[in-house]
Amino acid sequence: MKIIETIGDNYFGRWEHTRTACRGIVVRGNELLLSYETRTGQYMIPGGGLEAGENEADCCAREVAEETGVVASVGECALEIDEYYEDCKYVSRYFPCRAVGETKPCLTEREVEVGMEPRWLPVERAVEEFSHHSDYAATDEMRRGLYLREYKALQYLFSEERREVNGE
Repeated sequence: MKIIETIGDNYFGRWEHTRTACRGIVVRGNELLLSYETRTGQYMIPGGGLEAGENEADCCAREVAEETGVVASVGECALEIDEYYEDCKYVSRYFPCRAVGETKPCLTEREVEVGMEPRWLPVERAVEEFSHHSDYAATDEMRRGLYLREYKALQYLFSEERREVNGE
């Protein structure tokens, strides 16, 4: 498994807190499943925080189902992105998934407020969307970081390098 690191300008040089999230790469044909906030216009790869006692594959499947209503069969972790900001380390693990069914989404209060809904985008369109991460540098640091993370993930996950490593 490949690990990519991002060190923020505001990193203190050490971390005291770690948050691990599991994210699902669900592909249907040439389309990628994303979560979309209708009120903010923000996309993200579905996923979220690992709960105490939960294994990573179960976390990924739960988060994909809760955010999008897609029931996913989860493969082995293909990528880890470690981000360092202030005194925190944020670990995002990406899992290839296959859609195997549907369920009713179970959104958090915040996800309801931002109008979260599932969207299928062509992979190239998703990469293009996340490639604009620097556009948010002056106005929305969280979005800039999120888009940079997702851009790096998709660049690697759909790269020739990954196919060669996996013998594809």
